[in-house]
Amino acid sequence: MDAAVTREILKKVRQIELRTRRLVTDAMAGEYHSVFKGRGMDFDEVREYSPGDEVRLIDWNVTARTGVPFIKKLREERELTLLLAVDVSASGKYGSNTQSKRELAAEVASVLAFSAIRNRDKVGLLLFTDEVEHYVPPKKGRTHVLRVIRDILFTTPQRRGTDVAAALDFTNDVLKRKAVVFVISDFIEPPDAFERLKRQLRTTNKRHDLVLLHLRDRHEEKLPALGLLTLEDPETGEVVEIDTGSRGVRDSFAILARERMEQFRRAARQAGVDTLELRTGEPYSHALYSFFQRRSGRRLG
Repeated sequence: MDAAVTREILKKVRQIELRTRRLVTDAMAGEYHSVFKGRGMDFDEVREYSPGDEVRLIDWNVTARTGVPFIKKLREERELTLLLAVDVSASGKYGSNTQSKRELAAEVASVLAFSAIRNRDKVGLLLFTDEVEHYVPPKKGRTHVLRVIRDILFTTPQRRGTDVAAALDFTNDVLKRKAVVFVISDFIEPPDAFERLKRQLRTTNKRHDLVLLHLRDRHEEKLPALGLLTLEDPETGEVVEIDTGSRGVRDSFAILARERMEQFRRAARQAGVDTLELRTGEPYSHALYSFFQRRSGRRLG
């Protein structure tokens, strides 16, 4: 890699860090902390029992030795692992605005990763297509997060398709302890893949705190009337010529897009997994902040 390319990569990564820093500092880190608690309660020390203490916390071994009731003091085990599972299939290159889905994925991942390290959590990265392309084990620190952003933006995948279920299967194998897992994808898969996806979502959600960030682009849901167009499916390579000037063609395209969307939503809903939809070229900060607030309120409730 020559020096000019390296400078361009570093510049792009730095731009994303600067764009997301204020959001993390002002709002997201606190919301992240309130939503994603530690893995559980860790033993701290024992102290003498006082009236009103919970009986279930009595340490019977110490009580038996001393003849005086003692209880266990617990503290929250704060450190978490955040895994960012990012779809780098060919459809991620698309974006009808000034931003591709892959660039949006990198920005949102940056917000989540910097929020995590501000809370002293570890961050890992999984890049996938229809197979696992790249895995970075969880670590702490700003330098590590900058590497994560770089890899999302500039890793060249070997394949073009999408298999979210396979990525989740890998996640369950590699993460031995409960983690927070964000899958960032457009979830564009063959129609027959959603039943398998639902099963894998359910399995992963039992082991980890799973959230799906669904990246969308308006022109993948509604065609503009531009006359005859030659379109190529980026993941299969199939090329078709369609008349976008035809209302019937545009309506059929929109119906198929809605059906695919509903298949994904149904799979996530039936698996009990939280989802958040984000669009290219549109501000995401409010949607992400509101999502965390709703999730935090549900936990407290």
